[in-house]
Amino acid sequence: MSIITNILYWLSSGMLVPVIITLLIAFAFSLMMIGDLYGHFAQRMKNRQHVTVLLERVESESVQSIEPDHVLPGNSLLRDFLARFRRVNWNLVHGDKILADYEINMKKNLESPLLLMRVGPMLGLMGTLIPMGPALVGLAAGDIQSMALNMRVAFSTTVIGLFTGAIGFIVQLFRQRWLREDGETLQYLFDLAQSQENGK
Repeated sequence: MSIITNILYWLSSGMLVPVIITLLIAFAFSLMMIGDLYGHFAQRMKNRQHVTVLLERVESESVQSIEPDHVLPGNSLLRDFLARFRRVNWNLVHGDKILADYEINMKKNLESPLLLMRVGPMLGLMGTLIPMGPALVGLAAGDIQSMALNMRVAFSTTVIGLFTGAIGFIVQLFRQRWLREDGETLQYLFDLAQSQENGK
């Protein structure tokens, strides 16, 4: 029995360095994700007025006459998919495929923050529990310095793990809302194009 418990202890202790390295990578990735979120936010603020103008124009003009490059300057997912609709002339069959592609693209855009939201706290918990064993051993042996060092590692990994998870949650929340707004706009324009085509 002691052999099995020793093996488990060595395995868990050996995982501490990989867990810390992975957690640091996740932390760096979360910082990059914050910058990317700010960039998307700034772009949406610039495009908000253009989208409003676009929706007002389609009430009096044909959707097929809209040029996405002129209506929505800059790079955005909404403009790219509007351009795809334009290329197929808002065809019903092609339009359904484009909307399905948008749904797939939306899920892909949410994968990375969801992964960070779930993996960050897991890594933080692992980084907390692994040093607790050596800390208790140090406490039993009267080695307060060793115990303090291990406890510092445990609490630090907890904080970093929770931070990366929180960033993933916030980014996922904003991205999901923005992507749904764009998806509803695409669906509205596509339905309106079909209605205008049938009303001719």
